[in-house]
Amino acid sequence: MATKVLGPSGLRSLIDLLHAGGYTVIGPTVADGTIVYGSIASIDDLPIGWTDTQEAGSYGIERREDDSFFAYNVGPRSLRHYLFPPRQTLLTIEHAETGLRFCQEPPDNIRYAFVGVRACELAAVAIQDAVFLDSPHADPNYARAREHSFTIGVNCAVAGGTCFCASMGKGPSCTAGYDLVVTEVIEESHHEFVVEAGTEDGADLLGRVEGRQATDQDAGVVDAIVKETARNMGRAMPTHGLRDLMVEGFDSPTWDSVAQRCLSCTSCTLVCPTCFCSTMSDTTDLVGTARRERTWDSCFSLEFTYLHGHSVRSSTGARYRQWITHKLGWWHDQFGISGCVGCGRCITWCPVGIDITEEVAKLAGRAEAIA
Repeated sequence: MATKVLGPSGLRSLIDLLHAGGYTVIGPTVADGTIVYGSIASIDDLPIGWTDTQEAGSYGIERREDDSFFAYNVGPRSLRHYLFPPRQTLLTIEHAETGLRFCQEPPDNIRYAFVGVRACELAAVAIQDAVFLDSPHADPNYARAREHSFTIGVNCAVAGGTCFCASMGKGPSCTAGYDLVVTEVIEESHHEFVVEAGTEDGADLLGRVEGRQATDQDAGVVDAIVKETARNMGRAMPTHGLRDLMVEGFDSPTWDSVAQRCLSCTSCTLVCPTCFCSTMSDTTDLVGTARRERTWDSCFSLEFTYLHGHSVRSSTGARYRQWITHKLGWWHDQFGISGCVGCGRCITWCPVGIDITEEVAKLAGRAEAIA
């Protein structure tokens, strides 16, 4: 696949061409004191010159001394907000002359172009694909959004305080799932973007933008950037024997310990890019039109396992254990992959600063069977 080196004007041209191609362009932008995915009209909407600071239970943004376009990490919103929206109407039932009319909502016709997608995010989308596409009953709304999307990934040049994608093997370098991938290079003499195509569609778009052909030296610079980012990860996850650790530690006192801090607020599951739990609700208006809606749900909610007059997982410890053991253990059994990509969102956006890497480390220390 082709690789070019572009200046900021070349990146502007890429986004302009996506708009001209009928895409709704979604990328990182500054909103409400965060760097979050939103609609962007041009590169001027990107967080140029901004960075973020993330720690357990702490998030903030601040100005950098340069005009970097991508020197920040993932925010609270992930691509699942667009591929698997928080609320969707699936079915409408109306009165008709012949009786009731059942109208299945057609898939959304929006063609998304996602810009500035990190490696952990691409890995999360691949996991969601396993849930919504690789089954006998594929989700038509998700399939439509994925089929017609275009993705520009970004190799991370800055490691966040809560990032641990390197531990999970999901970053900081994009390896799959993109049409184009960008590495930003800022030096005293120049500000450039090394752009590599990952698909034929990406190569076609890149071929329509002015830029010089990348050299072996450019490839070396990209390699050095991602290696340095990997070395500077703010967190690390002990991954050896992780699935077996979930089995061995099922009755560990760690769950009761973390439950003393956990608020069951569901924040971690709402920001997680791979969570897929949902619930259905039916509503009827005064003229007799009924709607069935699908909304996100969370295993941290007491009502999530409400069955025959009581909740199956009534304690906070049991609900936290379900989230962690499913994410890091049973996902391997269901989908052949871990449900965690190491993005660190759950750590940053937990109001009491619960750190999944610390909890797993504690669990590993109590399970003698795991080295």
